[in-house]
Amino acid sequence: MVSPFEVLEVDEDADDATIERAYRERVKQAHPDQGGTLEEFQLVRRAYRELDERDRSGGGNGDATDPADIDLDDDDGAGAEAKPVRVEFLDYEVLGDYGWSLDDEDLFRKASHADLDDDEHGRLLVQPDESLLEGAENRGFGWPFSCRGGACANCAVYVVEGELSQPANHIMPDDLAERGFRLSCNGYPVTDELKIVFNVKHRAELDDLILPPGPFTRR
Repeated sequence: MVSPFEVLEVDEDADDATIERAYRERVKQAHPDQGGTLEEFQLVRRAYRELDERDRSGGGNGDATDPADIDLDDDDGAGAEAKPVRVEFLDYEVLGDYGWSLDDEDLFRKASHADLDDDEHGRLLVQPDESLLEGAENRGFGWPFSCRGGACANCAVYVVEGELSQPANHIMPDDLAERGFRLSCNGYPVTDELKIVFNVKHRAELDDLILPPGPFTRR
């Protein structure tokens, strides 16, 4: 039997901050681009989701199932199958047209009330075995990219809500990552829902991280 606590390598009495730190570390280790497997990556996601649901239900009181009693090796258990992630997206170029900012708390509400094209604002499902960029492409969207290997910021997105994995990247400075900038080419959604602004390669702070147009570049 393996419990969510064992997967995240934390004690059963670990507080939320400790669990959050452990999750961020384990999801990097399990990332397919870091030598992990999709199965391990999904297991880490599921473990964190189980503990997050415990917190939402009031810390496991009442009739809630104790996460320590959940066997994540049990394929018949609830949530054993990884589900697609719901992603709401917005094109960064739209912000300039409307005078919006990445810091707007109501950014996506404003977008939903604007008359935007489907490729400028919308929703898509990203499958568990897809990176964010792959999910967009497989649903027919032409988001920017270049190297596909985490060595440039042409595919960069800004995470407004949710979490997008950031494996050991070769380009994104820590200060920008802490602000919410991620690479979509090797970023896998790790929360059930995600809100992102794509096409942020136009941001001034990313200028030095952009590759020039090439035969494999979509700009």
